[in-house]
Amino acid sequence: MSAPPKTVIQASQEQAEALRHRVRTVDVATLGPRRERADLRHVAGLVELLSDPRVSGPIYDLPRPITPDSVTRWVAESQARMLAGEALLIVSLDDAGAVAGYSRITVWPEHLSAELAGAVRADMQNRGQGGAGMAHTFGWIFETLGVQLMCLTSALDNVRAQKGIDGAGFVRMGGRDAVRPDGTVRRSVYWEMTRDQWRQRHKL
Repeated sequence: MSAPPKTVIQASQEQAEALRHRVRTVDVATLGPRRERADLRHVAGLVELLSDPRVSGPIYDLPRPITPDSVTRWVAESQARMLAGEALLIVSLDDAGAVAGYSRITVWPEHLSAELAGAVRADMQNRGQGGAGMAHTFGWIFETLGVQLMCLTSALDNVRAQKGIDGAGFVRMGGRDAVRPDGTVRRSVYWEMTRDQWRQRHKL
């Protein structure tokens, strides 16, 4: 399960509610073409995507095992948390309308903070575009959702993800024990970045 950042920001009630409102109402199409909020129509596509261990293997907060029932519950829980202003589950579709990837943004409005997890279909990996896609999503979370702090984790052996996160300018802050939904623990590398750091890096 996702845990709040190690660095704690205390938001005012007005700031927290404004962030909740943006999570509930943001147009996810502004993240990119063929992006949609996940709903029950996407369950079969998500099951197909996540049943591939090359996609789901490194990700700690997915339901296990990957089944239609577990993914249905995951989508429904994400929808409920979206209505509370605390999460977004977004699918990306390919030209044929199949689910080609997903992003799950966990938000802590009371701390103006967020965490991102996600993956793309195996045939779309290793094309040299992952870093640019990650950076685009980070910028969207900072500037469109308006969070002030992001945290990220990666499995110790997920070198590809670590390279992308380091390349985006996130600061390593040691490790973290990431708790899976089944209660098992995965030791992870942990990063943070503030919106001010992001803007300074990108001259915004």
